Amino acid sequence: MIDISLQNLEAELINASMQQPVLLDIWAPWCGPCKALGPVLEKLEVAYAGRFKLAKLNSDEQPEISGQLSQMFGVRSIPFCVLFKGGQPVDGFVGALPEGEVRKFLDKHVPSAEEAAAEEELAEAEDLMAEGDTDSALERLQEAVAINPGNDAARYDYLRALLLAGRVDDARRVYEPVAGKVMLDARLAACGHWLDACEKAPTARSPQALAAAIAANKRDFDARFELAQTHFAAQRFTEAMDELLEIVMRDKGWNDEAARKSYVAILEIMTRPAPVKPEAAAPKGTLEVAGKVATQPSDPVVDAYRRKLSMALF
Repeated sequence: MIDISLQNLEAELINASMQQPVLLDIWAPWCGPCKALGPVLEKLEVAYAGRFKLAKLNSDEQPEISGQLSQMFGVRSIPFCVLFKGGQPVDGFVGALPEGEVRKFLDKHVPSAEEAAAEEELAEAEDLMAEGDTDSALERLQEAVAINPGNDAARYDYLRALLLAGRVDDARRVYEPVAGKVMLDARLAACGHWLDACEKAPTARSPQALAAAIAANKRDFDARFELAQTHFAAQRFTEAMDELLEIVMRDKGWNDEAARKSYVAILEIMTRPAPVKPEAAAPKGTLEVAGKVATQPSDPVVDAYRRKLSMALF
C-alpha cells in the first residue's frame, strides 16, 4: 500500500499500473465509511498476493487528483475506488462495499492466481531465452501453457520457441488444441503457417531444382511457393517473402491467396511485441491521470516488407 500525491502519481499509479492493476482508494479522515472500507482493501491486497496493488489518496490533501477522477466518473462522494490498468483508469465503485462485493469487482480485472503464475513463467522464460538457455526457457513456457491452456500469448511464445529450436513434432502437439478455433489469434495462425512449412520441408524439392523450374517459367507458382516454404522452414524469412511477393505481384488470388497469407504470417512472426514501458515521467507537480505507453522502435526490415506488400496489393 502506498499514499498517492502529485509528486509520485506518475511513478506509483500511472506507471505501476502498466505492470499490475492498481486499486486507488480515495478517502478522507472524517469519512466513517472510508474507515470501514480501508481494512477490507488492505486485507484483500494481502489475500491476492501481489495480483493487484493498493494505493490510497487523501482527498483533503490531494483535491486536484480526487476532483479530476470524481469528474471523470461522475462521482461526488467517498469512499471512491478507481482501478487503474495499463496506465488508465478503467473502472471504479463507490461506498463501503462488503468484502464479497469487492472481490467480485477485483475478479473482473485482476488476473487469477493461475494466470499470474503463468505470467511469471513467461517472464522467466523471456529472461532465459535472452541468456541463450533455450531448454530451460522451453520448460518455463510449457509450464505456463499447462497452468493456463487458454493463454494464447503463452502458447504463441511456446510455439515460436519450439519452431525456432527446430522441434517440429512438439510444436504440432502444442498447436493442435487451438488449430480448430474459428477466430484464431493472428500470432497463433502465423505459427500454423510456419508449422505447415516445416512439416513439408523434408519432402520438398531441392532449392536448385526449384530455382531451375522458376527460371524456366516465371509463373510456375507451385515451384515458387515451394521454394518460399523451404526458406520459411529454414528461418530465411526475407528470402521467403521475396518469393511470395513475386507470386502476389503476378496473381494476388493464386491458390486462395496462399502467398499473401504466408507473407503476412512471416511478418507476424518477425514482429516482436513492444515492451510495456512508460514514457519519461512528467515534471513533478503536473497532473496527468491518463498515462502513455512508449512504443517499441520499428524494425526497418519488417517495415520495408510491409510497404512492399501494400504496394503489391494496392
